[in-house]
Amino acid sequence: MSAEDAAFAVLGVLGDPVRRRLYRHVAAQPGDVGRDAAAEAVGVSRSLAAFHLDKLVEAGLLAVSFRRLSGRSGPGAGRPAKVYRRAEGEHVVSVPPRSYGGAGRLLAEVVENAGLDRELQAAARAAGEADPEAAASGDLVELLRERGYQPYWDGETLRLRNCPFHALAEEFPALICGMNLALLEGLASGEWAPVMDPCPGGCCVALSKKESH
Repeated sequence: MSAEDAAFAVLGVLGDPVRRRLYRHVAAQPGDVGRDAAAEAVGVSRSLAAFHLDKLVEAGLLAVSFRRLSGRSGPGAGRPAKVYRRAEGEHVVSVPPRSYGGAGRLLAEVVENAGLDRELQAAARAAGEADPEAAASGDLVELLRERGYQPYWDGETLRLRNCPFHALAEEFPALICGMNLALLEGLASGEWAPVMDPCPGGCCVALSKKESH
């Protein structure tokens, strides 16, 4: 199967609305999700959730492992439960085929080799500040969710489960993470403070509310 056919197959798996809701819920969580919790989150039965979750695993969209959700061990602790998390890797398809990733890598390489990090950060910050959606929304958490960052609260810190620039950040970490921080500084209102604070498997930036004086 070609890469394009594989990507189309993944899209087909996500054609079911229940399956899409389950995937979005599991992918947005910072930890593993059990069948009961997933079923409750999307409002379906446990058996239906289990069926669709396993289909998402077969498609390579979710990964599965086993652990005891009770936290107990030893005799009487019960059998390990099947838990799910977002799988590593990306699935991209466009009709007709495009190669934006290749162009992005080429541009990033030129910028990095030319030492234009500060210019890129300034442009990213200005783009965030001028973003009409940010000005209209006023809800940074929802804006980040719509942009694919998958924000979640870790105490009083807003962490980002997903990096929308993951592929480029893997190749050019300093350049792309610096750009991302600057972009989020521009998007964030005056009450938010973005800082470099990577979370495992997620984005390099975290945000917290600024202290009021």
